[in-house]
Amino acid sequence: MKKVAILGSTGSIGTQALDVISKNKQLLSVAVLSCANNIEKLCSQIEEYHPEAVVVAKEVDAAELRRKYPSIEVFWGDDGLVQAATGDCDVVLNSLMGIRGLVPTYKAVMSGKDIALANKETLVAGGELIMKAVKEKNTLLTPVDSEHSAIFQCMQGQNRKDVARLILTGSGGPFRQCSKNELETVTVEQALKHPNWSMGEKITIDSSTLMNKGLEVIEAMWLFGFDIDSIDVVIHPQSIIHSMIEMNDGAILAQMGTADMRIPIAYALTYPDREVSGSQRLDLIKAAQLTFEEPDTDKFPCLKIAMDAAKAGGTYPVTMNGANEMLVSAFLEGRISYLDIPRIIDRIMQEHKVQYDLSLDVILEADKLARQAVLDIIGD
Repeated sequence: MKKVAILGSTGSIGTQALDVISKNKQLLSVAVLSCANNIEKLCSQIEEYHPEAVVVAKEVDAAELRRKYPSIEVFWGDDGLVQAATGDCDVVLNSLMGIRGLVPTYKAVMSGKDIALANKETLVAGGELIMKAVKEKNTLLTPVDSEHSAIFQCMQGQNRKDVARLILTGSGGPFRQCSKNELETVTVEQALKHPNWSMGEKITIDSSTLMNKGLEVIEAMWLFGFDIDSIDVVIHPQSIIHSMIEMNDGAILAQMGTADMRIPIAYALTYPDREVSGSQRLDLIKAAQLTFEEPDTDKFPCLKIAMDAAKAGGTYPVTMNGANEMLVSAFLEGRISYLDIPRIIDRIMQEHKVQYDLSLDVILEADKLARQAVLDIIGD
């Protein structure tokens, strides 16, 4: 029985992970649940899955949960996430949003835990640090993002030296067919309408700007050990092929399936086996056709910004990620326009003073400075 700690259990990935666990009770059990503020949903999860520990953001919520569930260990805050991630569990499914996922992942790896990673910012900001720790501790890090899971699956049984190129697919988001002028007036409601996937707000906005695809390129670089020039992005509106690898002989291997995150979640949690995910089966006849396009980096500059940051290295990806997190939040709050996101990130990147010695402290300080730079431009 594999004991799973789910960081971010009330979000999209967390709730789907619990569904996968429900379908594989003979193999998986819930050790830890965590959420920020959705205490009502967390309580319903506690009563259904009976975790050994839970984590919440606020001390007052922790006190109430201790009173309500005296047999469960209750942690709170960032320190609580670390305590839970390094405690009595076999694998940590990290589906936290943003840079918050970095420290618990790092501490979990250093304590010998396996990681099922759905928090891409962990590798965008701390890829060098995390992958070094994974190697040092001989732990298993399996990707949960559909694109990276697809590549991970395609790589099984292949010699790394025989793989020439990684090809990440993306739907193109809701504005794929919009003109650049039309993007000037995009509303929050429009940006949150992803054509294929049901996701949290932050990742949905990132998908619409193609920043998500840029973050995924950086994540793939660290996960699979390829340089940026060997990683391509293609727009695939149907979201049926989740990513591909190209071999030295020109053969392309692709992983296909419905747009259902339970497939990569189940694979990450039960690897190297393939257990029930609960996903609807792909009907190739109904799928009808698969089309591909080149991404438009003039209309969606975030993709190019991310790839340039990856090539520059050091704290450039950290700074880009921190600025993007702040700006997406500001857009969701109605404080900036949609196209302010790439404009301000680009400005901050141009002014960034890079560092290359990426300890955990250096990464966190660079993230802090990036966030302050955003506030200096848009106001508190």
